[in-house]
Amino acid sequence: MSGLQNFLREEFVVWASNGSNVEEIWNNFKNIVYESVERFVPHKTLRKNSDPKYYNKEIKRLQSKVRKAYNRRKLGVHCTEKLKQLSKQLLAVKKSAQEAFLKTSTKQRG
Repeated sequence: MSGLQNFLREEFVVWASNGSNVEEIWNNFKNIVYESVERFVPHKTLRKNSDPKYYNKEIKRLQSKVRKAYNRRKLGVHCTEKLKQLSKQLLAVKKSAQEAFLKTSTKQRG
């Protein structure tokens, strides 16, 4: 925060003395603001979300199968039906794994 304040103080002197018309003053002001944002505002880096702790090999295998079936869904009705079947199966396995995980975690607390 102090770096930003010092930067703006230093640039204000330059900005206040520069510019003969409103457009030049406005452009100088915008440039100062953009530069301060680039230098002092942290930028969030995107990270891939990790799978929950309770995901096991079976869930990961089914996720892969669902992804492949999703990519083939345009090939015909059979592929679309396979996608629906695998999706339902994946949801059921995820639900049972989550319930088992929650049961074991509540037992450990109690």
